[in-house]
Amino acid sequence: MRLAIIHSRTCRGIETVPIKVEVFISSGIPRMNIVGLPEAGVKESQHRVRAALSQNNFQFPQQRITINLSPADLPKEGGQFDLPIALGILVASNQLPCDNLEKYEFLSELSLSGTLLPVSGIIPIIIAATKSKRKIIISHANSAEAGLIVSAQPTAQVYCAKHLLEVYRWLTKQETPRPTPPVDPISPATEGQDMSEVRSQHRAVRALEIATSGRHHCLMLGSPGGGKTMLAHRLPHLLPPMGQDEAIETSSIVSLGKEFTPPDCFYKRPFRSPHHSASTVALLGGGSHPKPGEISKAHNGILFLDELTEFSRQAIDGLREPLETGIIHLARAAGSISYPARFQLIAAMNPCPDGSDVDEYGRCPCSEQRLIHYYRRLSPPILDRIDLHIRVPRVQWTISSSGQQSQCETSITIRKRVWAAWRRQIERQGKNNALLGGKEIEYFCKLMPSEQKLLGRFVDKSNLSARTYYRILRVARTIADLANSETIDERHLLEAISYRSLDKLLRV
Repeated sequence: MRLAIIHSRTCRGIETVPIKVEVFISSGIPRMNIVGLPEAGVKESQHRVRAALSQNNFQFPQQRITINLSPADLPKEGGQFDLPIALGILVASNQLPCDNLEKYEFLSELSLSGTLLPVSGIIPIIIAATKSKRKIIISHANSAEAGLIVSAQPTAQVYCAKHLLEVYRWLTKQETPRPTPPVDPISPATEGQDMSEVRSQHRAVRALEIATSGRHHCLMLGSPGGGKTMLAHRLPHLLPPMGQDEAIETSSIVSLGKEFTPPDCFYKRPFRSPHHSASTVALLGGGSHPKPGEISKAHNGILFLDELTEFSRQAIDGLREPLETGIIHLARAAGSISYPARFQLIAAMNPCPDGSDVDEYGRCPCSEQRLIHYYRRLSPPILDRIDLHIRVPRVQWTISSSGQQSQCETSITIRKRVWAAWRRQIERQGKNNALLGGKEIEYFCKLMPSEQKLLGRFVDKSNLSARTYYRILRVARTIADLANSETIDERHLLEAISYRSLDKLLRV
C-alpha cells in the first residue's frame, strides 16, 4: 500500500487553483473511487486511464484505488486530470519512481491508446505554474499556445508530449525531455478592409475615429444599407496592437473558451460580433460550468452588437456593470467567478421598428405606441453609458460625371491620427480617456468658465444625467487630443455635444 501525490492545476475564472491528485491503493474488492467533487467528465476518467495503462503494457492494480482531488470543496470538471491520475496509479503501484515529481505539474486528457489530448485554459495554467517555479507537462496538441507563452515568458518550463509512454520515459530518465520551442508572435496585419471604400459617410467616419481614439462606446443609427456594419468591420484596422500583458490576458480568456489564438493574432485586438439571437449566458458568460462570454472574449478590443434592439432586454441590461467597471461578476449558488470585460462597445440599430429612415426632423413614420415599445428595449442607464450617438443616413446616389460619390480617407491616414492620440493619452495619464475616473476628469478635462456654462445649459435642457455630463467631457478631451491641443476649447466641446443629439429621440 502506497500513497502517491501528483500535482496538477485547474482554472477558476481567469485565475488557477493548484490541485493535488492523491492516489491510494489498498487491499479490498478491486474498484476505483474518485472523490473531491468530480463532475461526470472527471468520473469517466477511470475508464480512459484503465484502457490507456492496459494498452501500453502497464499493470493495472487489481485492488481498491482511491483518488482524491484536493481541495475537496472545489468542483472539478473535464478530462485534464487523466494524465496525473494515470501517473499517480503507476507511482502508487511501484511501476514509476516518485523522484522529483514535486517539481512537475501534469495536465492532459488521455485517449484509450494513451495519446495525450489537448485541454482548454492552458495559457493561464502555464503562467501560474511558472510563478510556482514548476515544470509543466502537457499535450503536444497544446504546443502552439504554449509556445506563445514561452516566447513572452522565457522562464516558463513547458514540455509537450504526444503519448503517455513518452512521459514515462522522461520521468524514468530513459530520454531527456525537450522543452517547448518558443513561437514568436507575428505583428498584426494592418491591411484589410479600408475606410476609403465607404462613400458619403464622412461624419460617421469622423465620429468613429473619435471613438477609437479614446475607446469610447458608440451607437450608430440608420436605415438598412446605410453602411453601419461596413463601418464597424473596418475599425479593428485603426486600433494599435496590444502590449504583451494585454495580449497574455486576452489570450488566457480565449483559451478558457476552448479557442486558440494564432500567432498572427496574438497582439491583435479582438473583434467580436455575436448574432442578435445570442443568449444572455453566451453574451455575458456563465452556465452550469461557467465559461467567459462574448464580452470577456472582446477584452481589450471591440464588441460589435449589430441590430442592438433585437437582443433580449435582459442581455442588453446585463452590460451595465461591465461597461462601467470592466469586470463581469457571475454569482451562482456554487460560488462566484469574475472575468475581465474591458471592451469597447460599438452598436448599430435601425431608427424605426420597420427599418424606415426618419425624416429631417427626426420623426419616424411608425405609430407612437409601436415606437415606444421598440425603444424601451434600451433602458436609460444603457444609453447613459454610450458616449457617442451617430446618425448614418441612407446613401443618396446622385448622377455625376464620375458616377461615384466622394470617398472617405484611407484607413492608413486615420490610423496615424488614432495612434498619435493614443500615445498622448498614455503619456499624459497612463490610460485612454474613456477610462478616466472622477478626480482624473476634473484634472485632465478642465473647462474654462464659458465652456463650463455652455455644457451645464445643454445638460439641464436635455435632462441628462451626471454620468452623461462626464462622458461628454471625456469625448471632448479625445477630440482635443486628435487636434493636438493641450486644452479643451469651445469647438471641441461643441463637437462632443453634437454626438448627444439623439438622446431625445432615443428616450421616446
